[in-house]
Formats: sequence, structure tokens, C-alpha cells
Amino acid sequence: QVQPVESGGGLVQAGGSLRLSCAVSGRTFSNYAMGWFRQALGKEREFVAAINWSGGSTSYADSVKGRFTISRDNAKNTVYLQMNSLKPDDTAAYYCALAPGLKPASSGGHLYDYWGRGTQVTVSS
Repeated sequence: QVQPVESGGGLVQAGGSLRLSCAVSGRTFSNYAMGWFRQALGKEREFVAAINWSGGSTSYADSVKGRFTISRDNAKNTVYLQMNSLKPDDTAAYYCALAPGLKPASSGGHLYDYWGRGTQVTVSS
């Protein structure tokens, strides 16, 4: 069973930074794309960032472009989300998701087969 596990969430002041990690345990795939999504209380889940199977292509939501950076360490089966210049609007539960195969950096949540349980990020004003 493939299980992405998020970590690194917490409480931070506006303007601060956090780095989220997503470690993939269990059965691993040779190639897979990874995405980060978030869901604020009372709102629908939204796309944040994604990285393709090779790490050579990334995609970001307009709301985080220039502030967040997604990266991956395939040797560690881990994907990171560096979040800088955080705003109160970034407060949400953050989820990582995995799409097996030679997949692109996609914003479509339906393309991801495996999801983590989430880590909470709270940005105070």
C-alpha cells in the first residue's frame, strides 16, 4: 500500500516561512508525479503546486506563484513545499498526492491516486 505522509505544518506569523515534507512509504513506484493541495475550513480543496515525475517541470496556483517552491528528492522518496511570505489566506490543511507513472505536473486532483492525511498550516496576522 502506498502512503504519502505529510509533515512540517504548524503555526507561523504572516510573512514567515514553513517547509512541508511528503514522504512516500510502502510500495514505491519508479516514476510518479506529486502534487500539493489545500483545503481551508468551509472551502473546497484547491490546487497549490505539482512536480512531474522527473522533477523537471513544476506548476503552481497563481495565488502562491513566487512564494512557494515545490521540489523532490527521489532518493528519499520525498517531496517538499517551501512556503515563504505566508499570508493568513494560506491557512489550511495541506495534502500531498501521488500520481503513478510518467505523469506531468498536473493541477487536476482526479489524476492523483494516493493521498496523505494532511498537515495543518495556520498563519496568524
